[in-house]
Amino acid sequence: MSDTHVEARPWYADGLRFSCVRGCRRCCGGFPGHVWVTEQEIKALAECLNMDPADFWQEYVRRVGNRLSLRERTDYDCVLLGPNGCVAYPARPQQCRDYPFWPEVVNSKEAWDDEAQRCPGMNDGRTYCAGEIEERLKDQET
Repeated sequence: MSDTHVEARPWYADGLRFSCVRGCRRCCGGFPGHVWVTEQEIKALAECLNMDPADFWQEYVRRVGNRLSLRERTDYDCVLLGPNGCVAYPARPQQCRDYPFWPEVVNSKEAWDDEAQRCPGMNDGRTYCAGEIEERLKDQET
C-alpha cells in the first residue's frame, strides 16, 4: 500500500476564458455587496477622479467593521458606476480587477455557469491558466 497523496485537480484545471466587456456594467451593481478597498486604492481612485483623497473618502467610502468598502447606491449599484461603466476603471480596486475569479464564482462549474449568464465576458477571450486563477483567488482572501 502506498502513502502517496494525490491532490485533486480543481474543476478549472484546464483554465477559464474571460475578457472584460468594458461598459457592460453587470458585475458592478444590481445586488448588495462590498467592494473592499485599501488606503492605497483610495488614493489611486481619488487621483483618477482628480479628487482630494479626503473628499473621495467622505463621498465614496464607508467603514464596514474594520474594513473599508466603496459605498453603493440605493439600487445597489457601485457608487463609481457611470452610464458607460466604471468612472475610475484604470484605477479600479483589486477586487474588481480579479472578477470573475472570486471564490464564490469559481468554487464550482455550476457557479461559474450561473455567473456567465450575467457576464458576457465569461467563456470568451483569453484563457487564464489555473495558476493565474489561484493567484486571483488569493487576492480575495485579505
